[in-house]
Amino acid sequence: MKVRQVKQIELWKIAGLVAVLVTLPVTISLFRIQAFNVENITGVSIGYLVIRLLFIFLFSFIVLQFNSNLKYNFPEFKYNSLVRQTLVVFINLGLYFGTLAVMTSLYSLFAGKALEGGEQKFLYFIFGIVHIILLFIARILRLGIIRQDNMIENERLQQQNLQKELSALKNQLNPHFLFNSLNTLNSLIRENSEATMFVNKLSHMYRYILQSSDRDLVCLTEELKFLESYTFLIKTRFRQHCLAIDMDISQEHLQMEIPPMALQLLVENAVKHNEMSKNCPLQLKIYSEGSSLVVQNSYHPRTTEVDSTGNGLLNLDKRYFLLRKEKITIQQNENLFTVKLPLIPMA
Repeated sequence: MKVRQVKQIELWKIAGLVAVLVTLPVTISLFRIQAFNVENITGVSIGYLVIRLLFIFLFSFIVLQFNSNLKYNFPEFKYNSLVRQTLVVFINLGLYFGTLAVMTSLYSLFAGKALEGGEQKFLYFIFGIVHIILLFIARILRLGIIRQDNMIENERLQQQNLQKELSALKNQLNPHFLFNSLNTLNSLIRENSEATMFVNKLSHMYRYILQSSDRDLVCLTEELKFLESYTFLIKTRFRQHCLAIDMDISQEHLQMEIPPMALQLLVENAVKHNEMSKNCPLQLKIYSEGSSLVVQNSYHPRTTEVDSTGNGLLNLDKRYFLLRKEKITIQQNENLFTVKLPLIPMA
């Protein structure tokens, strides 16, 4: 597993701050360091100070980068923890002494003379303190990343637990229990053929919904069988003479596919938004036309307010677009409301 890294911008900012703070107290001849027998640091040009600032900045960034990011990506190989820690210590010592060697050379180049004993001790002391501070900062940065990762992981686990609880709640309604209940009801009303047929159709609908819930497409033949059960329930509710359905679908189109319950949605939409009575029955036509399935209903809007979100057709259109990058076609005039569904060849 790859270890998440501290952002580079944070390392640049901290390195810049350390460079400024370290360089500031040593700004040529402003301080006397008695403990190291240095009365004044002289003979250093402004150019050297700029180089010194940039050099400390780069040193700080490299130390931070290694100790907060790179060392955590070391391959494990066959090394144990002690070997890895020893390797980290040696790399840090290499950075420390390598940096001092380069700084000593830069001083000689810009000042025209070698560092004196006290000045050299001071330089070693300063870089030692800076290195230790950088190690602490790197550790703090890494602990911050670990804390963030722990929070993210805890959030992920909480989401998983919530999902499991939701699944458990969904599974509490056992499909077998419902089917068994419907079978029991069927046995109780066996004398009433119409009621028995109603329960059978309801059972078929529920079974189809369960079976197609995890499918993106279903065969048109299956969808028409489901629609037949649904329209039976509608006709039973509103009486036969209130709804008439005429189908004319070619045999070749019956083996094509559409999103599950697409036809049911359109029929339900027609029933919900139109008047249905003996004097004004709802006429539905479902027929194939080219590569589309046409669902057409007579248009007699209800005079009473309809409880509807208005998202049914919109959602169906989105489903088609996500599946096939196609759109459904909706047409409406004074007498007819027509929806064309693209038929999808079976894969």
